[in-house]
Amino acid sequence: MNRILIISLTLLMSVLSAGKTPDVQTGIEVLRDNGFRSLQGKKVGLVTNPSGVDRNLRSTIDILYNAPGVELVALYGPEHGVRGDMYAGDKVADARDPETGLPVYSLYGATRKPTPEMLKGIDVMVYDIQDVGVRSYTFISTLGLVMEACAPLGIEVMVLDRPNPLGGHKIEGCYVEDSFYSFVSQYRIPYVYGLTVGELARLINEEGLNCGQKGGQEPARCRLTVVPMKGWKRDMIYEDTGLPWVLPSPNIPFKDSPMYYASSGICGELYGFMNIGVGYTLPFQVFGATWLDPDRLKEVLESYRIPGVSFRTIWYKPFSGSLQGKLVKGLQFFFTDYKAARLTDVQFYVMQAVAELYPDRKPFDIVERVGLFDKVCGTDYIRKEFSKTHRLESIRDYWRKDEADFKALAKKYWMY
Repeated sequence: MNRILIISLTLLMSVLSAGKTPDVQTGIEVLRDNGFRSLQGKKVGLVTNPSGVDRNLRSTIDILYNAPGVELVALYGPEHGVRGDMYAGDKVADARDPETGLPVYSLYGATRKPTPEMLKGIDVMVYDIQDVGVRSYTFISTLGLVMEACAPLGIEVMVLDRPNPLGGHKIEGCYVEDSFYSFVSQYRIPYVYGLTVGELARLINEEGLNCGQKGGQEPARCRLTVVPMKGWKRDMIYEDTGLPWVLPSPNIPFKDSPMYYASSGICGELYGFMNIGVGYTLPFQVFGATWLDPDRLKEVLESYRIPGVSFRTIWYKPFSGSLQGKLVKGLQFFFTDYKAARLTDVQFYVMQAVAELYPDRKPFDIVERVGLFDKVCGTDYIRKEFSKTHRLESIRDYWRKDEADFKALAKKYWMY
């Protein structure tokens, strides 16, 4: 009996061990475990927000503020602020952090790039924010502007690396083109770029800050250090890391929210066309409208046989926004095979299906503002060509034309 019990326990432990979630350590945890060696005796600035935490949910602000031999002297707030108390698009003002008493300089107010005065006395600027892996997410734009500001002053920039929640292999979308660079498309990279924020920092630093935005001029490169993670692998999505998810902005509440952001966010820039769940409990996970027949839309979308994606009908009432309190009818979508799915294609298929079902409600015929759509796409070609046929196939080759080249370039900067 004892032998049988031992064998049974051994088998049980093997099963449990096989299903154990990998132990991923983020950059702040690696830095701490190394005794903050690279920050000893230095005056430190910190760009962060609520997502800058360790696995025990202790803020990077508090960790560095109390680290022996480290002098944290200033905080820098991106969109939504250091403590995450500002809504999307709200201006962030200079202030003083109530917990530490440190000055907080806004990088989403009067300026989005730190001024020399803001950087006075800083030896190292540390960056620790959870990225979502999508070009239009503004925190990576803040990072580039911080690097650009620190370069001529000789200030080191230290990026504490974190997982790309989309994994390290998804690359989708064309490069940003001349005249379409903006705070939501600051780099000449695809819309989904398959790099961690540390890897991206290395790429934009080595290839030239802003990757071509300067019209061929060679800008100064900053002194860059990336503190790598331990245990992260390129085929991991956030679910695989075992790390807690702290929302980096109000509409990215869940660990799979970045997947949905990549799949509906471009469509969401067509104000007045579709509600994508912002203002409801499923941000970026639905496509809906007051006039829609969800059953018919589901039938058409299912006829496209979109790889790795399924839909269900849904009725809901947003609690904020232009459709507040109104009954919205639409579809919630799910990834049934994430590896097989093309994230960005989902929204274009939805736009195609709506145009097919409702010829009088084609997306670019009923919206008034298209400038932000072009900016997040990095080109006006997508809008102009899609408008001619309202079919994904008309833009597919153009949308994908830079992906292979970027993958080859990106591999030079892989750290995992």
